[in-house]
Amino acid sequence: MELRRNAGRVAGAWYLLLIVLGPLRLIYIPSKLFLRGDAAGTINNITSHEQLFRVGMASDLVCSVILIFLTLAFYRMFKGVGRYSAVLVVILGGVMPATIGFVSVGTDATALSVAHGADFLSVFNRPQRDALAMVFLHMRDQENTAAEMLWGLWLLPLAGLVWRSRFMPRFLGVWLALNGVAYVIVSFTGLLLPQYQDMTFAISAPARLGELAIALWLLIMGANQTRIADDGLAVASA
Repeated sequence: MELRRNAGRVAGAWYLLLIVLGPLRLIYIPSKLFLRGDAAGTINNITSHEQLFRVGMASDLVCSVILIFLTLAFYRMFKGVGRYSAVLVVILGGVMPATIGFVSVGTDATALSVAHGADFLSVFNRPQRDALAMVFLHMRDQENTAAEMLWGLWLLPLAGLVWRSRFMPRFLGVWLALNGVAYVIVSFTGLLLPQYQDMTFAISAPARLGELAIALWLLIMGANQTRIADDGLAVASA
């Protein structure tokens, strides 16, 4: 029983680590280095604080790997509740977002290369290189907007699994569902009404705390081995 409870805590630890590292490149670095409407200032900040920018890229790589381990941990926990939904969690929450994460790191690396003015870019002057680097940074933002759809969709089957399970409180399932819907709305807002995306993101903050709630629950409470086993036997019997 204790081993499985520890497995639940491991999943919570992975989730909490993801929540801590994720905002580094998504929120902290843009707030420190990016200047709205000032391409030259933004690129100058990136080259002047290159190590910080590279740390953000590294954190994205780590987060992409964490997603794989996290969703596999959830698969292990919930396969007895609903194997199909557990597989969806791995695909929508692990494999696909991780792939976008790796691509995004490549986009950032390209922006950094352009900002430094590699030899093959000598035909461009400095303002042109700054503008080109901003194109890649903007592309990275659009990749985030696309990824937000997956950040929301994977929480819906996970919410269903939490609701149907007998080893986690149902209010977490409801909260996760709201969290998932919030991300989907933010993603669609970024695509259709980008001028309102920041406002939508801020308004949805309470709903988006669902992930933190389940991470802390798993880390502190773990998961009940007996009820996990019972759910697995019930599915097998069916």
